[in-house]
Amino acid sequence: MDGKGLVLIAVGGNSLITDSKRISVENQYKAIQKTVRHVADVIESGRQVVVTHGNGPQVGFIMRRSEIARKVAGMHPVPMASCVADTQGAIGWQIQQALVNELAHRKVNAKNRDKAVTVVTQVLVDAADPAFASPDKFIGEFFHDEDLPTLKKDFPHWIIKQDANRGWRRVVPSPQPRAIVELDVIRSLLRDGFNVVAAGGGGIPVIKDGKGELQGVAAVVDKDLASRLLATELAAELFVISTAVKRVCINFGKPDQQDLGTVTAAQMRAYDEQGHFQAGSMQPKVHAALDFLGKGGQEVVITTPENLKHALTDNSGTHIVP
Repeated sequence: MDGKGLVLIAVGGNSLITDSKRISVENQYKAIQKTVRHVADVIESGRQVVVTHGNGPQVGFIMRRSEIARKVAGMHPVPMASCVADTQGAIGWQIQQALVNELAHRKVNAKNRDKAVTVVTQVLVDAADPAFASPDKFIGEFFHDEDLPTLKKDFPHWIIKQDANRGWRRVVPSPQPRAIVELDVIRSLLRDGFNVVAAGGGGIPVIKDGKGELQGVAAVVDKDLASRLLATELAAELFVISTAVKRVCINFGKPDQQDLGTVTAAQMRAYDEQGHFQAGSMQPKVHAALDFLGKGGQEVVITTPENLKHALTDNSGTHIVP
């Protein structure tokens, strides 16, 4: 397939958990229902979509439950790769169910365009990636200063850092994605007209062992970078990165804050080099956008889910072009 009419939408974690008081599975589904209405707008316009999603808080919840169960009941710990797989299946199911329901309500039914399916996706990484020696990927919930003594006592092996001045979070290794293992499966589903949920949480990180066999590793792959790789491999016409802000800003939070409309890759790279984007928030999205354009992509949009329709029709949001 040539990717014409294909939009890859990377759904941010804010679309799954809206605030710290609404973190239950039921609340997560309600948030997803709202988000997929905007995804359905894209499909209804005649396009086909691949949806990726974050899973940082959900992986953190699973691992925290695992640690508590290990200490209290002697249960075996859950490997991090399994946590990513678990969240891919659970969140993917919620997205596909909500999307199918929304498309059915709208009576969108041209050649399986009313169908969605989740592919539990593995992403190949390099066992020698330097990230394994320097964990820096944030996962899980935010903590406050007063939480730190208890966390250090209960989870002494955790590495906890400040996340863009928003609070404390756990960090784990985040190697670079090298290949999408299930790429041919995703392509086949797209050729048959399905909308696909894939590479959730950046995909399950795997390496090839000495026998050439795949093996899960204790790490997570950045969702935006894995989404970029998948968008490039599928030759997507448009790469959309959903986030919490309508437009990317420079001088964020300062009196001279400036919203960015349509900018070139060169301009965006210059802003990044000037330090406008923080590593724990906007910077990975900007890097993913620049990588996509550098490998032949034509356009990246960064905006909120509710602004998605206007971004595609009225040029709202931040548009990054070659």
